[in-house]
Formats: sequence, structure tokens, C-alpha cells
Amino acid sequence: MDITILDGGMGQELVRRSGREATPYWATQVMVDAPELVSAIHDDYFAAGAEIATANSYALHHDRFTGSPHAARFEELHEIACRLAVEARDRHGSGRVAGSLGPLGATYVGDDGPPLSEAAALFAEIVRLQTPWVDLFLCETVPSLARARGALEGTLGAGKPVWLSVTVDDADGTRLRSGEPVAEILELHAHWPYDALLVNCSFPEAVTAALGALTGAPVPTGGYANGFTGISEEFLKPAPTVAVLEARTDLGPDAYCRHAADWVDRGATILGGCCEVGPDHIRALAARFGH
Repeated sequence: MDITILDGGMGQELVRRSGREATPYWATQVMVDAPELVSAIHDDYFAAGAEIATANSYALHHDRFTGSPHAARFEELHEIACRLAVEARDRHGSGRVAGSLGPLGATYVGDDGPPLSEAAALFAEIVRLQTPWVDLFLCETVPSLARARGALEGTLGAGKPVWLSVTVDDADGTRLRSGEPVAEILELHAHWPYDALLVNCSFPEAVTAALGALTGAPVPTGGYANGFTGISEEFLKPAPTVAVLEARTDLGPDAYCRHAADWVDRGATILGGCCEVGPDHIRALAARFGH
């Protein structure tokens, strides 16, 4: 079985390496003030065995920038994020770059989000900005069917592969954060084709359950879990920071690989990491499952 190795989390690594207190704009502000840190993280993931660098564009949405000094730099920030990933790929000499399309609004909130046409227009703008740079688009941490439709509608006609990644309930991985059955995401493929289906930013145990429910997907599947102890109510409030979340102590590289083996048993062919999963974890994945 041919396994593709993704990179790991970016935001938590930036907080750790910068030594700065997390803010609602932490990943963006560090990229502006110290782009060399983003470059170093990309380099470390490639050195660890990752085959894909995910651009640091997850949080680059108009709604997240409201009232911030970043609002006027929207296009520039997307270019910076993509360029840093491309330069790392070129230094490494191989690999691909994924343009990260994070969720509109707050992460993990499983409501319907903006109307379909509005959401699609916002995603389409990002696709237009990133197309000259990236090899594929990664719609990340999608919490509901409605939000999946908006992201996929915005990537129609992108001309590059689109990978859809959903986030599921940590207590019941067979359901999206919205409570909807994760298997219903398969029904969207007929109208909004995607090229891979992943599960991210959930407990690794929940990823295992989700992938079990997605058996028979018409596209390659995969997972990249987070390493949090759980998503607190405080984090679901407006303008949260990762400072209110705690990292698990039982999810080192070997333990993470054991979970990934469960994913492979359920058909996964794309493996990586999300928040609190760093280069050491990716190195272990590459050593066990890589080419």
C-alpha cells in the first residue's frame, strides 16, 4: 500500500518556537514578524519525511481579520504563506505544497455558517490567490455538511486536486462536530467532487472511528489527529487562543504511530498530524509507513 505522508501542525510549533504568548492572530503575526520560523518548520517536516508542506494560511480569512491590522494585507499574507511553503519544497528538492483553506468562523463550531453563495465566494477568492503557488487545496477542519458544501463550491473549477478534511466529535467519531453522521459526507461527492477525504483535528481515537464509518469512500482517505486533551468551552468562545487548551501526555511518536496503524487498517493512505503533532511524530510515521 502506497502511503502519503503529510506534515504536522504549524500553529502550535510557532507558539513553541517563538516563545510568544498565543493570541487570536498568533500564527499570522509570527509569520509577519519572523517568517524564518515558518520556513524552519516547513524544512523540519520535509527533513522528517513529509511529502507535502501545508501553507500557513489556515486562519487567513476576512472574518478573522475584522478590526485587526492584518485586514489590509489579506492578499499579501496569502502570498507570504504560499511562498514560504514553496521555497521549503524547492530547498528540499521534492514534494508538493497544499494551500490550507481553514473554516470560516470559529474552528469546531458545527453550525451552517454563511449562506452557500457567500461561503463559496470567500473560498473562491482564496483559491484564486493561491492557485499560482500550490499543487492542491486542503479544506481543513470542516465541522458540518453545510460548511463542507460551501468550501467545495468555492473550489469548483480550481483546476487542481481538492482534499476535504472533516473534524469529528471526540466522543463519537462517527459524527461530525455538528452531530451529523460523518458518512453523509460521502453523498456530497456526486455534486461537489473532491479528490481525497480526510479526518483532522480530532482525537486519534475519534479519527479511527470516523475512518471506519467512511469505508468504501470513492477517493483515498486519511487522517491527521490533534494532541489536545479536549476542546474546552472557553475555546469555543469568540477570538479564542490555544492557551486555553492542554496537550496530552500519552501521545508521543510511538503512540501516535499505533493510532495511525489503526487508520491504515481502515483503508487510510494519507497520514499526518495536526495541532500538537510535530516533526518527531512525522519522522516516526515516515519511518514506519513511508516509501
